Amino acid sequence: MKKRKIDKIFLRKKTLDKNMQEHDLNRLVEMAWQDRTTFDAIYLQYGLTENQVKNKMRKLISKKAYNRWRKRVQNKTTKHKKKLYHKPDRFQGPW
Repeated sequence: MKKRKIDKIFLRKKTLDKNMQEHDLNRLVEMAWQDRTTFDAIYLQYGLTENQVKNKMRKLISKKAYNRWRKRVQNKTTKHKKKLYHKPDRFQGPW
């Protein structure tokens, strides 16, 4: 019974990663590092919640980079739309 549970979890993770291509994952990491891109904007584009973005980032970048990113995100009010004074109506990169 234990083995079946593990297989189901493994398959679910595999299908989540199958849906996103390499350029999508690169864009996700880029958006997550940007200060002005909120988690709500990431949810609108990729359908990932804040916790799912954290889990993806943990898998995609090194441990040291992940720790730097988490420290940076926790202190930024711009990553959380509810904490923003101004409400952006679209997401846009720095270019």
